[in-house]
Amino acid sequence: MSQPVIAVYPGTFDPMTLGHEDVIRRATQLFSKVIVAVAAGHHKKAMFTLSERIDMAREVASQFKGVEVDSFSGLMRDFVVARGAKAMVRGLRAVTDFDYEFQLAGMNRSLMPDVETVFLTPSDKYQFISSTFVREIAVLGGEVDKFVSPGIQQRLMEKVRSLGGN
Repeated sequence: MSQPVIAVYPGTFDPMTLGHEDVIRRATQLFSKVIVAVAAGHHKKAMFTLSERIDMAREVASQFKGVEVDSFSGLMRDFVVARGAKAMVRGLRAVTDFDYEFQLAGMNRSLMPDVETVFLTPSDKYQFISSTFVREIAVLGGEVDKFVSPGIQQRLMEKVRSLGGN
């Protein structure tokens, strides 16, 4: 009998997009358990608080079997090792992502030689979506319903209104 393989899918998820959701779905087909690791985001200015991003990730993850959501700060290595994960999932949208992700995978291999980085690409219709673009479109009053789930769209519109936007 083979052991279950745990994978960690880290990100800021500010907000969680349909591309993120698609990567989670794909990861659940490969791994026994997927932990969506929401980064505290010390290096990025997030629109949503950590608590709000965790709630959104849990909302999205609830539709998938074998997915849990947790948060982390500090080194990803510490989070991955503490949870016994053997893989780290990274989403690739375009060639422009690859250079950064390839370097990150190399650093992670140095820090965690027993953990593999697995690159997954979202479906074609989601490859151009980024949380940054979604936030910007929402703040400028554009439609984001093609990029995020209805629950996330509602939260995004409420956040934009609370920040004095459209």
